[in-house]
Amino acid sequence: MLDCFLLAPYYLALKFRHFLYDSGLRKSTAAEVPTVCIGNITVGGTGKTPHTEMVLRLMNEDNELAGLKTAVLSRGYRRKSKGFQQVVCGTDVALSGDEPLQIKNKFPDITVAVCSDRVAGCDFLCHPEKLAASKKGRKCLYPEFPAADAIILDDAFQHRALKPSLSILLIDCNRPVNKDSLLPIGRLRDLKERALAADVIIVSKCPPSLDEIERRMWYKHLDITDFDDSTKQGTNRKGKRQTVLFTTIGYCSPEAVFPEGDSHYLYAKRAVTFTGIANDSPFKSHVRNTYRIESHTAFGDHHDFSKSDIAAIEKAANANPTAIILTTEKDSQRIAGMKNIPGTIRKRLFRVPIKASFLTEEETTVFLSLLKGLLLPESHSAPEPMPRESH
Repeated sequence: MLDCFLLAPYYLALKFRHFLYDSGLRKSTAAEVPTVCIGNITVGGTGKTPHTEMVLRLMNEDNELAGLKTAVLSRGYRRKSKGFQQVVCGTDVALSGDEPLQIKNKFPDITVAVCSDRVAGCDFLCHPEKLAASKKGRKCLYPEFPAADAIILDDAFQHRALKPSLSILLIDCNRPVNKDSLLPIGRLRDLKERALAADVIIVSKCPPSLDEIERRMWYKHLDITDFDDSTKQGTNRKGKRQTVLFTTIGYCSPEAVFPEGDSHYLYAKRAVTFTGIANDSPFKSHVRNTYRIESHTAFGDHHDFSKSDIAAIEKAANANPTAIILTTEKDSQRIAGMKNIPGTIRKRLFRVPIKASFLTEEETTVFLSLLKGLLLPESHSAPEPMPRESH
């Protein structure tokens, strides 16, 4: 009874908001070019950034899709800048946020931008010439980039003002939506029923050995019937055809965060670790496969590291002089841009990149087919153009 009382205000607010968009009282606008939305309905931890990178990687590896001028648009969570900003390699993390900077560093040839207003952000990516005349764009420090042929929207599933061409919803394999609750009781930041609106559902962070019985349990969790294994599609209880795919997260070899990183520390037996992510249990579990963790510090998600934080990390490192210092790829973006990092840390700090991938080649093929049907000019019909700004 208490749970219902606590959740009622948030539930009703979300219900009313979605009613406004579903009824047409608030308008959802499509961009001028195809857009792929990657998001979730939970608070952190589903792997949005690794999956955005997976989509970019698959496109880069495909002969047909690689020729597109693809852009990534993110809100840039916890950045200090305002309005629309292009992210360039070497950007201060305060300008862009950690995840957009990570994406740009991995894919330097892709346009990456941040803007809290996704409708305006897509318009700028399609029409860079509009930046100078717009209040939201005129403070852009790096206004030169090619007009986008396609836009990947990182974490925009809740941004109802923009209507994506293809919506991808990520659900953590360890936290089925049907067994979760809204904040503050659970970790849902949106209604469970919003999963019914997605075009593609990706169950993320699956064990590589996920078997057919476990897959069928997921179809049941998602209320999916008439599932066709050849197309990976089934029908949800609203009558919508949805594609259901499964991915896993793999850890890559550690990389030096700073140029003076000493590779000899990769052969250490002990590690000092620190993280600032939503759930660091998988990271620690992976590290323990190779190293004994002597000291671990867990900060909050998207933590802004201070001088005292760095001093604490240095103290732990000095107490374990032969240990490697390990952190996540996302955390390294904020550390790398800080000034006056002690030499002890610069020499010993390594990040552990992660990589999302589909469990089977068949799923990769199905997903690429969806992208090609949407993104290649001869395969998609243009969405309703976005209204131009009045100047």
